[in-house]
Amino acid sequence: MAKLKVDGKEIEVPDHYTLLQAAEEAGAEVPRFCFHERLSIAGNCRMCLVEVKGGPPKPAASCAMGVRDLRPGPNGEAPEIFTNTPMVKKAREGVMEFLLINHPLDCPICDQGGECDLQDQAMAFGVDASRYHENKRAVEDKYIGPLVKTIMNRCIHCTRCVRFTTEVAGISELGLIGRGEDAEITTYLEQAMTSELQGNVIDLCPVGALTSKPYAFQARPWELTKTESIDVMDAVGSAIRVDSRGREVMRIMPRVNEEVNEEWISDKTRFIWDGLRTQRLDRPYVRSGGKLKPATWPEAFAAVKKAVDKASVERIGAIAGDLATVEEMYALKLLMLSLGSANIDCRQDGAALDPTLGRASYVFNPTIEGIEQADAVLIIGANPRFEASVLNARIRKRWRIGNLPVGVIGDVGDLRYDYEQLGAGPETLKELADGAGKFFQVLKQASHPLIIVGQGALARADGKAVLGLAAKLAAAVGAATPEWNGFAVLHTAAARVGGLDLGFVPGQGGKDAAEMLGSSDVLFLLGADEIDLKKAVETFVVYIGSHGDAGAHRADVVLPGAAYTEKSGTYVNTEGRVQQTNRAGFAPGEAKEDWAILRALSDVLGKKLPFDSLAQLRTRLHAEFPHFAGVDRIAPADAGAVSAAAKLGGRLGKTAFASPVKDFYLTNPIARASAVMAECSALAKGGFKQAAE
Repeated sequence: MAKLKVDGKEIEVPDHYTLLQAAEEAGAEVPRFCFHERLSIAGNCRMCLVEVKGGPPKPAASCAMGVRDLRPGPNGEAPEIFTNTPMVKKAREGVMEFLLINHPLDCPICDQGGECDLQDQAMAFGVDASRYHENKRAVEDKYIGPLVKTIMNRCIHCTRCVRFTTEVAGISELGLIGRGEDAEITTYLEQAMTSELQGNVIDLCPVGALTSKPYAFQARPWELTKTESIDVMDAVGSAIRVDSRGREVMRIMPRVNEEVNEEWISDKTRFIWDGLRTQRLDRPYVRSGGKLKPATWPEAFAAVKKAVDKASVERIGAIAGDLATVEEMYALKLLMLSLGSANIDCRQDGAALDPTLGRASYVFNPTIEGIEQADAVLIIGANPRFEASVLNARIRKRWRIGNLPVGVIGDVGDLRYDYEQLGAGPETLKELADGAGKFFQVLKQASHPLIIVGQGALARADGKAVLGLAAKLAAAVGAATPEWNGFAVLHTAAARVGGLDLGFVPGQGGKDAAEMLGSSDVLFLLGADEIDLKKAVETFVVYIGSHGDAGAHRADVVLPGAAYTEKSGTYVNTEGRVQQTNRAGFAPGEAKEDWAILRALSDVLGKKLPFDSLAQLRTRLHAEFPHFAGVDRIAPADAGAVSAAAKLGGRLGKTAFASPVKDFYLTNPIARASAVMAECSALAKGGFKQAAE
């Protein structure tokens, strides 16, 4: 720790702090454009100038000068800095005047208006006039893809975007070329950016040079209602803020959560919002004469009752989709139990995960933040770059610190960090589990080995055997101890861990998702769209969901539900953290919240569920499963479950592991309804080449 005085106030800070961080610790406000806590220091905007007592007779850039660089006074007094002297004030005014020399007066039509760092700091630290009367410099706008809009006349060359793409996203797609007056930020070859995290440059840009292209000219920040929520596009559970106007979601922004997503979100999370408006189910439908026709709620419920009454109990099933909340899965489970059916499943991809083994056998045990402690990583049948982009950025963050060997089994392509390709399929994993190979020794010698098992390794015929081998390997290298449980299952579906925690899997003598498709008279689909419904030939399908996707097309009765921004619901992310979404708006038309639909349906079926409100449902849920009450907490999982999983046997297949995410942009019904995601998907297939607009 180091002692220093800031504006006469003595404080003690860690000696690796910069003067800017020390000043903030003392409560002083220091303006900045280029400095960002999560990026390397550039020191090129010069806005954060402070005066150092006993230092040079000129102001110092506080972001680039460390506390340990300060000299004590002649008698050993604590070094002193000032953030509000006349020298500092004059210096900041001069810097601001230079920054505004070429900046266009676009504020009335700029999307950054109202939340612009340059606007705020010009007001607080600038002067009201300029001494520069030459023509302003003009820079051509760049095409960098369908997500980020560029107006490069506004760029102040803080290089935050360049540092983000290089350091966090892991690909040098933006750079600064030219010198002096000719300097400009560009993608070099004028092609679309390829990173799944590129939207974060919009938040990082302190001016209006990089803004959201889909959101352009849509709304002003002060018109929007801001709702804190959780993302469900993948199983990471990133903290987000949903900005809505009236009933419409206008944009989605990240919130800071150090334990999960830091302050980054993936492009799918950020730009999905137009899919919340399109392809929506806003009224019940019943199939009549081979076509779905609009119906009233009583008519739809009557059609379901007729089908259920005709069916035998063992031929009624329910499959929960990837975006279902814990509450609605719990309601559906109670309904199926009251009907006497044990045919329920939340693993629509057929992943070999069994909650009876114990929670540690199906969650990301080391936690997302725990990745930073890992000193060796093995990735089995997963592509974290597409399955969990923000989590992949965390692996890259740890890799950049140094000394992190990464081994991969399966075909993954570019992960944005170096790795060793160990093999393609189960044979390689078996060799490792038996203690053969160099990488086994690497894992064995590591104090915090991390073994990531993806759905590409588990959602296959030999998934159980693969899970057993991965658990056996974890036990052999000491990755499953009470001190450090490095056995990590990486999920792709936001609803999966919650469903497994609930026990939304086949009961005694029950059928799993694949078996239900071929042998059910009545099948309830709770937003399940990722299954092959061609197999359900003679089945009466009841679809409860928000979008007209595969499930609704095949359904005999469609019951319109609410999307994740339109209900308060509980989700559990891949690391087992309980999270809650908040309602930012209401579902369109006659659509209702899914739990309410199931409660009303149960009444019609003569099996009335024991709750009348969401609060009553949650009371019952928390009584049966207490850990769901601990929002933003991870219930401890017993590492012994990994040892239990290690005993799983079975015959191994020969096929290579492949990630279940074939197209990052189109993984769920909301994404497939989004025009922005469709454009990104087409661009990705075309190699990100497109002529400038």
